[in-house]
Amino acid sequence: MALNLLAIQIPHVLYSVLNYFCLFGATLCALFVIVVVLVQPGNSNGISALGNNAETFFNKDKGKTLESKLKRLTYICIAIIAVLMIVYLLLQNNAIITVR
Repeated sequence: MALNLLAIQIPHVLYSVLNYFCLFGATLCALFVIVVVLVQPGNSNGISALGNNAETFFNKDKGKTLESKLKRLTYICIAIIAVLMIVYLLLQNNAIITVR
């Protein structure tokens, strides 16, 4: 009963638009994450990565490489997917958001 005090009423049109926006946005982000993860090279080169792990001059600017930018974009898209799915869950749960 306490959740009914916090209930937000939204029009049916806005409800439908938010539902489709969440699903479409999450689908686009998921496809983007799949493509970006497939494009990224692996973190290790097999068994040879166990030894000789010294940092070289070329590893100093690793934060500016394309690989690190793709990794950052992957994390951002995964966070967007999580937020969109939480909003979608709240829309589907009629205890918090009710449709007029």
